[in-house]
Amino acid sequence: MTPHSLRLLDGGMGRELQRIGAPFRQPEWSALALIEAPQFVLKAHQAFIAAGARIITTNSYAVVPFHIGDERFAQQGRALAERAGQLARQAAAESLEPVTVAGSLAPALGSYRPDLFAHQRSVAIHRELIAGLQAEVDVWLAETISSIAEVRAVVEALDAQPKPLWLSFTLLDDLDGAPRLRSLEPVADAVQAAVELGAQVVLFNCSQPEVMAAALRAAGAVIQRLGHTVELGVYANAFAPVGAQATANSTLLEIRQDLGPQAYLHWAQSWVEAGASVVGGCCGIGPEHIAQLHLHLLPPQQRRGQ
Repeated sequence: MTPHSLRLLDGGMGRELQRIGAPFRQPEWSALALIEAPQFVLKAHQAFIAAGARIITTNSYAVVPFHIGDERFAQQGRALAERAGQLARQAAAESLEPVTVAGSLAPALGSYRPDLFAHQRSVAIHRELIAGLQAEVDVWLAETISSIAEVRAVVEALDAQPKPLWLSFTLLDDLDGAPRLRSLEPVADAVQAAVELGAQVVLFNCSQPEVMAAALRAAGAVIQRLGHTVELGVYANAFAPVGAQATANSTLLEIRQDLGPQAYLHWAQSWVEAGASVVGGCCGIGPEHIAQLHLHLLPPQQRRGQ
């Protein structure tokens, strides 16, 4: 694989919105601020950029029927996705340094639940989000993917759009055996499918830090065997292990006390050593974590103002 320079992704939008006092409750999760107080979404993007993130993710993860309901999604889903894209683009445009805007495409029918997947329904939901986001984003980031079937639905919904495709898988929080998706499919199979479907970056997110390095090594072996130039990345969450029948963001999960900024930096260093060139954070990882990555992972010439 060709070496890539390290780039920093942002952290978890939902917990940051809650921390700064935005409207925040279930089932709307991070979509509530987008609906009722979008200035908080802009503020959260700005905080991550100020911390050193150079890739920010649109606050469109919860703009799905699972969170905002079928009726609201049918009436407002596309407009809310458009608003999410505009807020991210505004924050990026205000930055003195280039910032990439990644259009977030969440699992359409519930995170962590490959058993709830339905292909055509997922394609239809994603097409609405894509229509709202497409004018503002630089890359597409389909994230927290639990199965290979979900990848295929995203690719169908995108319908050969020219913007780069990034695919991020969520892993089974199991430290024994080969790394697997939450569908129990091997990471190696998922990465091969992602590469064959045109992903330029393959990432792992919304899982424990402890399972990420093994997934990176498995992914790197597949990419080397296929002879492709594909970047790898990681953005872990700060939750305790989540059970097989849990649904992400269905409740406010407790944040681990052992994953402060310094501890998270330690994990991030191990991911870079294992081949990651895109690193950030997922749920529970805030601007203070990203600031540590910026200070200690990037070479001096890549830091702010240099």
